[in-house]
Amino acid sequence: MMKTAARTARTMHYGKGDVFVYRTYAPKLTVPPIPESSFTGRTNTIFAIDANVALEGEAFLPSFTDGDNSMVVATDSMKNFMLHQAGECEKATMEGYFLHTGRAFLSAYSHIEGVTLGGRQKLFREVEAGGEPSDVVFEEGLLGRPYAEVKLGRDAEGGAVIEDFCGGITDLHLIKVKGSSFAGFIRDEYTTLPETSDRPLYIYLDIFWRYENPEDAEKAYVPAEQVQGIAQTVFHEKHSPSIQKLIYDIGCRTLERFPQLKEVSFTSNNRTWETIRESVADAGEGQVFTEPRPPYGYQGFTVLREDVEASRHER
Repeated sequence: MMKTAARTARTMHYGKGDVFVYRTYAPKLTVPPIPESSFTGRTNTIFAIDANVALEGEAFLPSFTDGDNSMVVATDSMKNFMLHQAGECEKATMEGYFLHTGRAFLSAYSHIEGVTLGGRQKLFREVEAGGEPSDVVFEEGLLGRPYAEVKLGRDAEGGAVIEDFCGGITDLHLIKVKGSSFAGFIRDEYTTLPETSDRPLYIYLDIFWRYENPEDAEKAYVPAEQVQGIAQTVFHEKHSPSIQKLIYDIGCRTLERFPQLKEVSFTSNNRTWETIRESVADAGEGQVFTEPRPPYGYQGFTVLREDVEASRHER
């Protein structure tokens, strides 16, 4: 879960994690395709989320300082509230469910000043039955998972207002067997890593984005599957001199494709395999690798709207 900003000088929130929400036959999601992805929606026959919630408000202070629970909403009640709202909500996205449920929390409990809901969507796909896709049997196990977090507060009149909204996709594991390099870095007495002009590159990747206007998350929804498609396409198309340049290029392409976004952020891990054999007898380009030894390298970067303009001038 992303860090929840405090409303006063102190950190004060509490909530429930790993709230597994499963609903069948939620509203279908339909979106237009983009060049980098054929994704056009989800049937939502199974709509599943691993969710978390955190509540904020000065009314909760006595529970910390004096053990006075008279204003505490039990976390078990939070869980039940979230599960109930899954049956009330007629939204086709995780983001829509979080907005609906956050507003419902603020409406039900007047002493709550803020609520943050976040989590990852659990994706299921139809299995084959007799060579055809089943409409009743599904399997889970896809790595890449849509992510979202919404933070709601109150306006001057006490109504719900969106304070922050983040979409994302996590746990992408991408390997490119050739077409990447790493050279030109500082070489000194601590350097043992050889330069490479062509290497397999294996990355773990989480991508997060924010909208120029948080309200756009409902009416101009950016599907995680399409951002995944952009990441995969850019990785395929471009020679990567480093992971840093790769995630920069993915971010710029994403912002170009979705003008409703203001920024795209990345956390990435370098999990590139260790080379055991540079060649394999009678196998052309074949090589042999094994898992890398720890520790691993990682990167964090945010691509801004201004970076898109700069990248256009470089072309």
